[in-house]
Amino acid sequence: MNISLQNVDKVNAIIKIEVSKADYQEKVDATLKEYRKKANIPGFRKGMAPMSMINKMFGKQVKMEEINKTIGEALFGYIRENQLNVLGEPLPSLEQEVIDFETADDFIVSFDVALAPEVKVELSKEDKVDYYNIAISEEMIDQQVTALQNRFGSYEQVEEAGDKDMLKGDLAELDADGNIKEGGLMVEGASLMPSYFHNDEQKAKFAAIKKFATVDFNPSEAAGGNEAELASILKMSKEEAAAFTGNFRFTVNEITHFVAAEKNEELFKNACGEDCTTEEQFIENIKNMIAEQLIPEQDYKFGIDSRKMIETKVGDLEMPEALLKRWMIATGKDRTEEQVNEEFPKMLPELKWHLIKEQIVKDHGIKVEEADLLEIAKRSTMAQFAQYGMANIPAELLENYAKQMLQNKEAVRNISERAIEDKIVATVKDLVSLDEKGVSVEEFQKLFEVKE
Repeated sequence: MNISLQNVDKVNAIIKIEVSKADYQEKVDATLKEYRKKANIPGFRKGMAPMSMINKMFGKQVKMEEINKTIGEALFGYIRENQLNVLGEPLPSLEQEVIDFETADDFIVSFDVALAPEVKVELSKEDKVDYYNIAISEEMIDQQVTALQNRFGSYEQVEEAGDKDMLKGDLAELDADGNIKEGGLMVEGASLMPSYFHNDEQKAKFAAIKKFATVDFNPSEAAGGNEAELASILKMSKEEAAAFTGNFRFTVNEITHFVAAEKNEELFKNACGEDCTTEEQFIENIKNMIAEQLIPEQDYKFGIDSRKMIETKVGDLEMPEALLKRWMIATGKDRTEEQVNEEFPKMLPELKWHLIKEQIVKDHGIKVEEADLLEIAKRSTMAQFAQYGMANIPAELLENYAKQMLQNKEAVRNISERAIEDKIVATVKDLVSLDEKGVSVEEFQKLFEVKE
């Protein structure tokens, strides 16, 4: 078998494969012999039918299958061995002559191939990119202090409920006259947080309520139509809870009050380590925490600005547009030429940037290790917990959740892409000069506003 590459231009090529009968006939014969072994043909014992009959019945089909397999293996083997950077997939050449594979033994097949353009990304300290450092304000420090006081706070039992206290007690369903319904629903150990009720009238019924007091209220109205919240109050499924729209009597057995940690040496050590014993050290540690938290946002903006600089420096890339459009039409279900012509200009900049990123990865040996994926999964997990006000998550639990996330193939793909992006940004930061600029949070946010 002879395979050759003919360059049409820098980004378009034709791969020609000369196939002879010797390239596939042995496989055809072997397959037909297997067919004979398994064939149940009337008048013959299993596996004893004449090969001429097997060939007549299955020969054309097997020949076509083996030819397709041989061509496919040869084509992609050639691309792989010659390390061709192909965009999309090879398509049957427009110059290909029609071949009758049923009668032809030797033939030449041609494929049009879209080649990625040569990309050179040469960065140095002569290249300058703005890097915005967000100033840490007193408000940000105060918010962090409050967050840490809440994180290391504690719960205590009180006699009278205040705002945001949690009540625990028993629920009893009432009848139309306001009496406990005979055979009605009883829920022991129900938990309520009236401050989160959606209905102000129902919320007001619990104002300054004391331990062992009772209050009649409507859980359905309190939940504001939220099926999940009503189900949580009544300790049942959403489907079952939907049937209970009337009033209930709640008897308070416990009132739990959250107490934020005091700003003292105990908090300083819990939040920042045993060496942090003074308020000055505490505040300094908090500033460092905030600065660390701001880096991803600052890097994100740097990534946008550095992309513009790199794209300008690389310049315009010649792309095999006509062949890529053909490939999009050929592989897209019900995708029309008109749709492709509309979509292509939008996808072209991202394709070019993808090629530039690939070159940066190749030039600097950027690799993503399992430890990188686990670290990003942990950060993502921490962010999810934070949405529910859960900040102090044990390291072991956090790692277990992160590892569970990495069992999902789609999650791994997304995390891998994010890891590559992070490493590209870090690499570019090291290569270029940063024109550092201090900005407030408000000024930083305005940098993302679209200018009309």
